Amino acid sequence: MILKTGLRLLGLAGIAAALTACGRQDGTPAAPAETTVAAAPASTPAPAPAENALGKTVFGKTCSMCHAAGVAGAPKPGDKADWGPRIAQGKDTLYKHALEGFTGAKGMMPARGGGASLSDEEVKAAVDFMADQAR
Repeated sequence: MILKTGLRLLGLAGIAAALTACGRQDGTPAAPAETTVAAAPASTPAPAPAENALGKTVFGKTCSMCHAAGVAGAPKPGDKADWGPRIAQGKDTLYKHALEGFTGAKGMMPARGGGASLSDEEVKAAVDFMADQAR
């Protein structure tokens, strides 16, 4: 068994030596080929944002009743002109108005969008969902 293993190793070494010299006319072994690794692109595109499934669900069940049609001045998702000034106030202000309710020059927002059983997390996810569509 040891003899067979030794003969196999010797045979493999011979084959490797023969292949190394392939293509050389002068009998000297060929130089190993240089390996080049492609450089990574300077900037890789940012990954697509993860879908806000919770916000989408809450919007569909509660918020869309007003926001889809713009009832009482509710900004429609994707309306950059209406959402722009609101987004500029910052997320904390958007969250506060959605959680506590708000009456302003353009209309009113009932606390939690009228969904008293919604958690803070659900309300914030819905706000993010609608605001992200207007960016």
